[in-house]
Parts: sequence; structure tokens; C-alpha cells
Amino acid sequence: MDEKVVKSRFKKVCVFCGSSAGKRECYREAALELGHQLVEKSLDLVYGGGSIGLMGLVAKAVHAGGGHVLGIIPKPLVGKEKTGETVGEVRMVANMHQRKAEMALHSDCFIALPGGYGTLEELLEVITWAQLGIHDKPVGLLNVDGYYNFFLTFIDKAVDDGFIKPSERHIFVSAPNPKELVQKLEDYVPVQDEVAAKLNWDSEIIEPQPDSSSTTTPATKQDPFAPFRPPAAEQIALI
Repeated sequence: MDEKVVKSRFKKVCVFCGSSAGKRECYREAALELGHQLVEKSLDLVYGGGSIGLMGLVAKAVHAGGGHVLGIIPKPLVGKEKTGETVGEVRMVANMHQRKAEMALHSDCFIALPGGYGTLEELLEVITWAQLGIHDKPVGLLNVDGYYNFFLTFIDKAVDDGFIKPSERHIFVSAPNPKELVQKLEDYVPVQDEVAAKLNWDSEIIEPQPDSSSTTTPATKQDPFAPFRPPAAEQIALI
């Protein structure tokens, strides 16, 4: 008898991963397995918009399985991270800040596969945003064949040496395979109420002023990511 698939509490999952596929087959296998796991759970994918490397493998697996794929890519990276084929819906933005903010806005949780500087930066930013109370979305680390053991050791060292609070250690979860990681994300209970400073990110967001002599009253917004959102004219959908 087939195992019953329990409906997920999420709708869209943001996946951070390398524009390279890495040198080991286990990374490619994990990317494909994650894509299949998202399809099995009827979860849509939000990712960096490229068609190469691990990101391309995840996107193609979800798209082939009938899931919706939303890729968000800065215009300058189109030639580098896309090979001409388009997987699902792709939106172009002006820069990296807008890319990350849009990916966060359109997702219910985050998963990081193996990757390099960019993947680490994306992962650490959403962890930091959770620490500061900007969001309470689950963050998961797919530790394929111990790839992120060094990172987990670093976090433990930072806790031991007093740079990260013990309660902050559990802002994100990790697992060695996609199925276990997705389940941990489903079971995740936010700890931000204990961790984050009592900051209000939903108001008093100061817009950039045209000059230092401006006396315009700062705008109040309900969207903490608003400063990074591009004008509508810059959000170009590639068909």
C-alpha cells in the first residue's frame, strides 16, 4: 500500500543552491530528490532563476512533475546563469537585494542545498532576518553527505564563545536528506519570540530622500521588504 502523503502547511518553498552542480554525484542526486519531494508534497518552488547547476536541476525536477516554478534573477546574471531555456515563470529584477527580498516575499519556508559564497550569503541573511524578527518562516539546511558539517561546527563554536545565544542556535534546522528536512520544517516551531529583539519592522520604514535638505515625512509601510522591491516596470516576465 502506498504511503499516504500528508498535506503540507506550506505552499511555496524557496531553495538556495549553487549555480554549479559540484564535483560529486551526491549533490546532483540530492537536488533531484528535493525536487521530487516538493512535487510529492504539492509544493511550488521559488528559486534564483538559473537553468544551470543545482538550481537548474531542482527547477527542472519540480517543473517536470507539474509544480509551479518561480525564478527570480537579476538582469545582469541572465547571460551567466541561464542557458537559453526557461523553466517555469522567470522574473527579472535589477539587483541582488531585490532578488533576495522577492524570493523571501513569495516563500513560506527556506531550504539551502550545497553551494558557494552566494548560497551561504542567502542562507545567513534569512537566518539573520529570523533572528531580528523580520520573519518567522522555517529555515532548513540540507547537509548532503556532511557538506555543511563545517558550518554547523562554526555555529556551535560561536554559541560556545558567546557570539550567538543558545536559543538562537535553533532558528534553523538541518538534515542529511530532503524527506527528513522537509518533515523538520513542517514540525518547526518559531523561536523568534524568545530570540528577536522587540523591534517593529512593520512601520516607520524610511524611504531614501532625494537630497539632504528634503523635509518630506518618511513613509510608513506594512511591508518590511518594501525598500528592496523593484518598480513594476523593472519586473519583466520572460516567456
